[in-house]
Amino acid sequence: MKLRDIAHSRTGDKGDTSNISVIAYDAKDYPLLLAQVTAERVRAHFAGIVRGEVVRYELPNIAALNFVMSRALGGGVTRSLALDAHGKSLSSALLDMDIAADAADHTR
Repeated sequence: MKLRDIAHSRTGDKGDTSNISVIAYDAKDYPLLLAQVTAERVRAHFAGIVRGEVVRYELPNIAALNFVMSRALGGGVTRSLALDAHGKSLSSALLDMDIAADAADHTR
């Protein structure tokens, strides 16, 4: 299944840093996010785009993860020649990540 099947996203950027939050639609899916949406997988998912560190912050009270990705925006919004490679387009790309669902717990 795709990450977008169980979560939505919010984004922001500052300079050359992108911030993407992944929020479970249902808190029961939060353990699946914890297990499968790791900083390493996010970094690999954005290979060639994110050139710096990816740090994951866990927000269990709201069933969310927050990823701070440095050197991710081609120098920053005002310095990049990329067409909208920031914010919402990066969150949409992350929500396209494939995740494996436990068939016993997730029938989608």
